[in-house]
Amino acid sequence: MLNLDSHLTLDAAAIRSPNLCDRFSEEDLKRIGVNCKDGYDRDVESRRHWMERNEKGMDLALQIQKEKTFPWPNCANVAFPLVTIAALQFHARAYPAIVNGKDIVKCAVLGDDPTGQKTARAERVSTHMSWQLLYQDKAWEDQEDKALLNVSIVGCNFKKSYFLAGAQHNVSELVLAKDLVLNYWAKSVEACPRKTHKIPLFRNEVRTRVLRGTFRDCLEEAWYKSMPPTRTSVAKVNQDNRTGITPPMSDDTTSLMFCEMHVDLDLDGDDYAEPYIITFEENSASVVRIVTNFDSESSIERVAGGPRKGQIISIQSRQYFTKKTFIPSPDGGIYDIGFGVFLGPLNETVNSLVNMLLDAGTMQTTGGGFLGRGAKVRGGVYTFAPFEWKRVDSTGDDLRKSIYQLPVNAPSDVLFQLLSLLINYTNRVAGTTDMMVGENPGQNTPAETSRTMVEMGQKIYTAIFKRIWRSSKEEFQKLFVLNSIYLPLDVEQVGGATRADYLGSAEVIAPVADPSVTSDTLMVQQATMIKQSAMTTPGYNKDEVERRWLKAMKVDAIDAIFTGSEGLPPPVDPKVQVAQLKEQGAMARAQMDAQANEQQFILELMEERKLNEAKIIELMASAQEKAASAQTEAAYAQVAMVNAQISRIKVNSDNINKQIEHLLRAAELRVSRELEHKKLSQPKTSA
Repeated sequence: MLNLDSHLTLDAAAIRSPNLCDRFSEEDLKRIGVNCKDGYDRDVESRRHWMERNEKGMDLALQIQKEKTFPWPNCANVAFPLVTIAALQFHARAYPAIVNGKDIVKCAVLGDDPTGQKTARAERVSTHMSWQLLYQDKAWEDQEDKALLNVSIVGCNFKKSYFLAGAQHNVSELVLAKDLVLNYWAKSVEACPRKTHKIPLFRNEVRTRVLRGTFRDCLEEAWYKSMPPTRTSVAKVNQDNRTGITPPMSDDTTSLMFCEMHVDLDLDGDDYAEPYIITFEENSASVVRIVTNFDSESSIERVAGGPRKGQIISIQSRQYFTKKTFIPSPDGGIYDIGFGVFLGPLNETVNSLVNMLLDAGTMQTTGGGFLGRGAKVRGGVYTFAPFEWKRVDSTGDDLRKSIYQLPVNAPSDVLFQLLSLLINYTNRVAGTTDMMVGENPGQNTPAETSRTMVEMGQKIYTAIFKRIWRSSKEEFQKLFVLNSIYLPLDVEQVGGATRADYLGSAEVIAPVADPSVTSDTLMVQQATMIKQSAMTTPGYNKDEVERRWLKAMKVDAIDAIFTGSEGLPPPVDPKVQVAQLKEQGAMARAQMDAQANEQQFILELMEERKLNEAKIIELMASAQEKAASAQTEAAYAQVAMVNAQISRIKVNSDNINKQIEHLLRAAELRVSRELEHKKLSQPKTSA
């Protein structure tokens, strides 16, 4: 129970105040600091066992080699990368699935939208919030990348979303689980009555906050002037070992550790604990800042009438932290578990087996044994080089009898089989089997079997993706609320959004990423199936279907490549298309028949021409024969008749030749026109 000499008056001025420390006496500030420090220490103790497990898991992920002296100094000390492989495989799938392209946030449209105003607002909000995350808050994507890798090892981390006054925009920074101290048995982050964010600050940063009025004036206090003690906790030592650094001795450049506690305390003496944010220095418990953790009087619910009129029923506090969950803790704790805890015992056993096999191989390779008294060999270690012989004072037979090699067993096949078994089951727990890491399952494995096996193997990732998707939705909804409070009035933002667009419910905000899609292949398959269905089933927005398919194919500049079907002529009715095709087919057949008849007529003319030429030759031979034997006028008359007949046949042959030439020229013109039409109808391609 917190007993203060004087209590705070909770009015509008107190709610808007940047620091309430000046409203308390020095003694009351000490009482508040001690109370907060005691609660902080209890929370730290409640999660001590989780921190120990977490530190061991992080050592395995970073493959930290600890000093070993058994079975002998400098023995085998291999750290097998089971946790590392599992974390990298998860991160490789999760990061491109969560941060996929430039669209991160989407705003849903609820209810009917006959005028399209809701859809237009949703597009403005989606574009603006995605721009805020990817471009305005330059650290968001980098910290999201780190968060996804860290959460797979540790099991959880947090995002702190708030409005950064200095930069005049929202930020959503990563807070590691070790830096946010909660009571381990809290039901949820929102329901936890005490949340402490550990924030290291350099002296210049503290001085800046004091001069700006954010912190109370503490520049003359002993804890600020003196050098802070070196933080030598077990967790800090392990962290230094993982990062490979040697911590320097404490000096003027050493940061001070502050605790920003989001806590419910009764500072106005009405027996109701109001939500505050109290910042104090960790070692001295000196309070430097107190602010209310709610927006305004409208956040306070009071009794409307009766003898308790005006008393506080509840206060709606601001929520800054969003937890990312990997796998919920089975014991119900607030801190979740990752591969570091799940695979830790298996990984340590695999490390032991590998090192035992290596040590056994070392003993078998290097040898050693006993020397009897009969071997007259000087003491010490002998080394041999190729083609080298050592002189001794003993005979060969004495050496053979006096030197006894130490019996050493070969590396155990049973241990090797056990090692393979443990690695196999570890991969099954982590979802990093051969097919899941891109290895060939075998030449005779059917394609459909492989796809089914991969899909089943990704189920564990699908569940984790859903949890991360849910936490991202909560994070984006907090940013949506911040926009409704801090965006400038009537100032158009990127995408055309204004503050008025954010006055609705935050429940319509969610990530663009699909929590059920865990791979690029599945995304392409889904988009292709939708596209095929849209081609045969009416009612689809075909432009949106095409854009989603291009996005699934990882195509850049989609808007420049596909401009949409708006303004294009409507598609032809399929029945009309069928009729046109039938008509075109009939015309083509008639044209082919005409060409065939024409070719047949030409062939007949050419045959007739051949017959005429043969007949002319025959008549000319007959005329020459009759002319040679002609003695009478009747004979000469017959010769004249033959010559006249030859003339008629020649005229007929000339007419046939003209017809053939005309028909062939017409066929050549027709072919040339068809070729020119085909060239004109083909689409032009740029060089």
